[in-house]
Amino acid sequence: MTRHFAKGLWSGNVRRTSCAHDTAIFTGAAIYINIAEQPARLQLDDSSLLAEWKLAYRRGYMMQASLTIVGGFFGAVAFFATFEWRWLLGAAVLLANWPYTIFAITPTNQRLMNTPAGAATAETRRMIGRWGILHAGRSVLGLIATLLFLWAER
Repeated sequence: MTRHFAKGLWSGNVRRTSCAHDTAIFTGAAIYINIAEQPARLQLDDSSLLAEWKLAYRRGYMMQASLTIVGGFFGAVAFFATFEWRWLLGAAVLLANWPYTIFAITPTNQRLMNTPAGAATAETRRMIGRWGILHAGRSVLGLIATLLFLWAER
C-alpha cells in the first residue's frame, strides 16, 4: 500500500468513524456478551442454555468477525498514512482476535455446535462457562485496541 493511496483513504472523518469507533463497537459487543448475555443464559436449564448459545453464536459470529476486519484494515491504513506506530499496534491487537479465536475458542465452539439439542448435560454447561471465560479474552483484546486507537488520535 503506497503512502499516497493510504493518505487518500485516510482523509476526512474516515479515521474517527471507521477505526476507533468500529473497534469500540466490537469491544462494546464483546463486553456485553460477558457481562449481560452470558450470565443471563447460564440461568437457563441445560437444553435451553445450549439452544440459546447456538443461536447467539451464529448471529454474533459474522458481526464480530467483520468488525475486526474493518477496524484492523483502517488501523493499517492509518499507519501507512501517518507512520504512527500506535495505529499499527492497535490493528495488530484487534486482528489478534482471529488467531486467538481459531486456536483458543474454536475447539470449544465446535464441541458445542456438535452437541445435539436434546443431549445437553452438565458438561455442556461447563463448556459454555469455559467459553465465556475464553470470550473475555476477545473483550480484553478489543479494549486494548480501542485504547491504542484513541491514544493514536491524540
